[in-house]
Amino acid sequence: MANFSLPSNNVKLIGLGLLVMVLGFVLMLGGGSSDPDVFNPAMFNARRMVISPLVIVLGIAVIIYGIMKKPRDGGEA
Repeated sequence: MANFSLPSNNVKLIGLGLLVMVLGFVLMLGGGSSDPDVFNPAMFNARRMVISPLVIVLGIAVIIYGIMKKPRDGGEA
């Protein structure tokens, strides 16, 4: 990875952000009904309407941070 444009720490942050986004989409799963004539109010609970989008936005923020973070210089503390 010597010629790669991002340091390995940044790539790890981007991977973590992708995992957080996948977790958000997993939280959004379910709540449907097999019968189209039956309404399932679980489709509109707080986990799917509030928590899941916030987790996805958090994952996007981690990815942006991983892309924008500058590597530290080894000589200065």
